[in-house]
Amino acid sequence: MRYLLTHLDSAWALTLVHLRLSLVPLVLGLMIAVPLGAAVQRTTVLRRLTTVTASIIFTIPSLALFVVLPLIIPTRILDEANVIVALTLYTTALLVRAVPEALDAVPAQVRDAATAVGYRPLTQLVKVELPLAIPILVASLRVVAVTNISMVSVGSVIGIGGLGTWFTEGYQADKSDQIIAGIIAIFVLAVVIDSLILLLGRAITPWVRATRAPRLKLRAAQ
Repeated sequence: MRYLLTHLDSAWALTLVHLRLSLVPLVLGLMIAVPLGAAVQRTTVLRRLTTVTASIIFTIPSLALFVVLPLIIPTRILDEANVIVALTLYTTALLVRAVPEALDAVPAQVRDAATAVGYRPLTQLVKVELPLAIPILVASLRVVAVTNISMVSVGSVIGIGGLGTWFTEGYQADKSDQIIAGIIAIFVLAVVIDSLILLLGRAITPWVRATRAPRLKLRAAQ
């Protein structure tokens, strides 16, 4: 803990790198997974194919993907783009399975009502189904965000920056306090990001709290 307190400048700089490498893939993966997941939701064959492909991608070890990517895309092994591309693939693989499940959870009567009002499929998806699917998507985003934060730490093994650098430097110099400081910093970062996503999800879904409050009062009365 003392190492962390005496190296706050370094911790802040490494945290910014860690955040960039973790959150950029989160945003990119979400932008890819939502339209892709929505497109395959009602097509059984495409949905199964997408699920299988996503499962295969996620089984590839992150370190191996960091090393192999420079052979596929025109980057150097120490380029941050390798981590961003790899984590974008992992993020997409996780979220593309969650999106159809979240849309499946939308009640059929809600879809029927939207159709009766005159909403076309795309309008219904954007204005009705996706907003109602947000709570499930937020839960998946929280998992992916924490997963990305932990995976970025692996990148330090091949020289990519981030808080994982304290792991490798501490191990090489036999400094247990530096290693512990890295663990604490990454843990705190994961908790903070997870909490922020949770709060953001609650802020953009006020109707969830509005419908939950009467239920809680009813249970309390019983």
